[in-house]
Amino acid sequence: MVVYKGVEIEALHGDLTKLEVDAIVNAANTHLYMGGGVAGAIKRAGGKEIEEEAVKKGPIEIGSAVATSAGKLRAKFVVHSPTMELDFKTNEKKVRLAMIAALKKAEELNVESLAFPALGTGVGGLAKDLVAKIMVEELKKHIDHGTKLKRVVLIDINADQVEFFKKELGGLK
Repeated sequence: MVVYKGVEIEALHGDLTKLEVDAIVNAANTHLYMGGGVAGAIKRAGGKEIEEEAVKKGPIEIGSAVATSAGKLRAKFVVHSPTMELDFKTNEKKVRLAMIAALKKAEELNVESLAFPALGTGVGGLAKDLVAKIMVEELKKHIDHGTKLKRVVLIDINADQVEFFKKELGGLK
């Protein structure tokens, strides 16, 4: 764990849906359908009502985010931040925009703890090291501008992704 300007940032190997945090982030598509990957796992663990609530708020643009309840999850909210359209293609810019939008939405919700999966590495196919770099850069910028967040968890089911997160966090000063 790293503490950066009073915010605890942790890289964990595990299941996003089991975390006890105020909000978790869903790497969504712009129509907010929750089929596979992280979105599918959130829907399976938290209930289809999360997807039903999300879809009613969509479609949304990449660079914006919506929040829903978290169903049966331990979290209070799911922040849906799209990294791709329905073509399932993403890139560095889209991941940056999704990260910024999710952090902004978390501030609007007044949450103190937030968990992110790796954005864009699953269906999106982006390199795990690149995504870790982008996510930590945007998180640092966000904290530098002031935040209500006290704890941020970067979590993934892939151990190699967690190592890339840890490497990037090691550079925070």
